[in-house]
Amino acid sequence: MEARAELKYARISSRKVKIVIDLIKGKPAKEAAIILKYTNKAAAPMVGKLLRSAIANATNNHNMDETKLYVAEAYANQGPTLKRIMPRAKGSANRIRKRTSHISIVLKEAN
Repeated sequence: MEARAELKYARISSRKVKIVIDLIKGKPAKEAAIILKYTNKAAAPMVGKLLRSAIANATNNHNMDETKLYVAEAYANQGPTLKRIMPRAKGSANRIRKRTSHISIVLKEAN
């Protein structure tokens, strides 16, 4: 039995999210929530909210015990890139890539 939560089209690069996700993989859910609360990265609040959603899904939808939950899988895949331009000198332009990501967290119950 597993519970999952997904955040799609998050306006942050998947590289930045992967740094935060690697901190919580394999940890108990409560410990992972505490780690995310005190992590000073831009992705930490997003991943923390997603983790709380996964815990709520596990307890309410799948009747899993909240104390036995651990982070079985967590991954961030690249989403679509928003392409913008910034005007430069002599009528030229630079491309700005605003990257997005799809973040997923899977919780399982420990035996």
